Amino acid sequence: MTVMLNHTIVHASDRRESAEFVAGILGLAVGPEAGRFLPVSLANGVTLDFATDSSGSIAPQHYAFQLSEDEFDTVFARIRAAGIDYWADPARSRPGEINHYNGGRGVYFVEPAGHYLEILTRP
Repeated sequence: MTVMLNHTIVHASDRRESAEFVAGILGLAVGPEAGRFLPVSLANGVTLDFATDSSGSIAPQHYAFQLSEDEFDTVFARIRAAGIDYWADPARSRPGEINHYNGGRGVYFVEPAGHYLEILTRP
């Protein structure tokens, strides 16, 4: 059996702000609106479908993106150029550092709705 993730809904206080932030940092495009969703497609066909949640209570989620070494350099440069705070660990106890888990590199940062994002080169 082949089971693959097709999409996930990402709740945000402002779907456009969050979708454009994630797409901009990762070098992706925001797709056309699909009903109440604003999709960002990843290389493997999975979409992050951003939806505005007006309840005022967004539960922070964690989204990790695996990149090649060269892609990591490009995305990490965007994070630094934008002045975004980043950490080597999910507890945010090592600010301004990258990690080398499993012989790769990774960083954690936060998007406008409060979701924790991670870029890494090795799972």
